[in-house]
Amino acid sequence: MNAIPEFFRIRQSFERPLVSDVAGEVQRQLAGLQLEKVVQADQTVAISAGSRGIANIAIIIKAIAEHVRSIGGQPIIIPSMGSHGGATAEGQRGILEGFGITEEYCGCPIQSSMETVIVASAAEGFDVHFDRNAFEADHVIVCGRVKPHTGFSGDIESGLMKMMLIGLGKRAGAEIYHRAIKDYSFGQIVRSVAREVLSRCNVIAGVALVENGFDETAIIEAVGPDNIEEREKELLREAKRLLPQLPFPAADLLIVDRIGKNISGTGLDTNIVGRKYLDHRAADDEYPKIRSIAIRGLTAQTKGNAIGLGLCEFCRSHVVREMDRQATFINCITGGHV
Repeated sequence: MNAIPEFFRIRQSFERPLVSDVAGEVQRQLAGLQLEKVVQADQTVAISAGSRGIANIAIIIKAIAEHVRSIGGQPIIIPSMGSHGGATAEGQRGILEGFGITEEYCGCPIQSSMETVIVASAAEGFDVHFDRNAFEADHVIVCGRVKPHTGFSGDIESGLMKMMLIGLGKRAGAEIYHRAIKDYSFGQIVRSVAREVLSRCNVIAGVALVENGFDETAIIEAVGPDNIEEREKELLREAKRLLPQLPFPAADLLIVDRIGKNISGTGLDTNIVGRKYLDHRAADDEYPKIRSIAIRGLTAQTKGNAIGLGLCEFCRSHVVREMDRQATFINCITGGHV
C-alpha cells in the first residue's frame, strides 16, 4: 500500500486596495458626472444588474437607484444576464433576489423580461438586440465588473461593453453575438455592438467595478458614455494586475469546493485554473498546468447552472444530481460551447 504523501498549508498574500464606503463612493462618482443636467424630473432610468456574484452588488445597485431619485429620476432595475436563469424572466429575477437585489431593498421596481427590440443592424450584418424595458426607459445606466474574460483575450474583455452586448441583449442577442464571435474576433463584435447601443439606447453613464484578489471592491468609477471604451481598457489592465493566481506553475490535482455563474461565466475562472483556451489542458504558453480538476459542489446562487463542469475531469456525484440540466444546457448552447 502506498504511503499517503505529506500535506502542508500555505498562505498567499495579495495586494488589497479596498473601497471602505461603497455606497458613498457610488454617490460621489455619479455626482461627478452631473447627471441632473441630463435627467429631467420623473424620467425613468434603467439600471443594469447582472448574474455575477459581484462584491457589494446589492449595495451598489441600491446606491445608484438612490442617486437617480436624488436628481429627480425614477429608477428601474433591469436583470441583464443573457440566457442565465434558464432564459426566463422569473429565473433572472430570482438570481437578483438571491444577491439581495429586491424591490423592497432598492426601493424601486425590477422589470424582468426576455423581450428585446432590434435597435440596429451591426456593420457585420446581424441584428443588435436590446432589452425592451431598458430601451423604453428615458435613460440607461450600465453597471458591471471589469475583469479578464474566461475565453477571450484583448484590450476589452468583460465589463461595461460586454454588459451592453450580452447582458442587455438577453438570450436573443447573446445567441447572435456568440455566433458572430466565431466568425469575427471578440473585440470586433464587442465594439461593433456596444457602439450601436451607445448611439441609440440613451446610455448616460457606466458604473465600472474592479475587485481585488480577495473578491472585495477595489475600485468604483462612474464613466460618461463617451469615455466608457477607453477607460475600460485602463481598468482591465488594473483588474489583471490584481487577479489572484495559484501559487504553483503546475499540479496533478486541483480540488475546487464550488463552481457557479456567480463566480465566473464558466463556473470557475479559467484565468486562474489555466484552461482559458483549451478545455482539458493548458495551452503551451498558459499557466498553471493542472492535470486534473475535481469539483466538490455548486454555489447556491448558481441555481443549478453547472456550466464549467465539462472543463473538469471529476466531480462528486451530488453535483450531477443538483445540476439543473435545462438551465445548464441553455447557457452552454447560447454561449456556443456545448
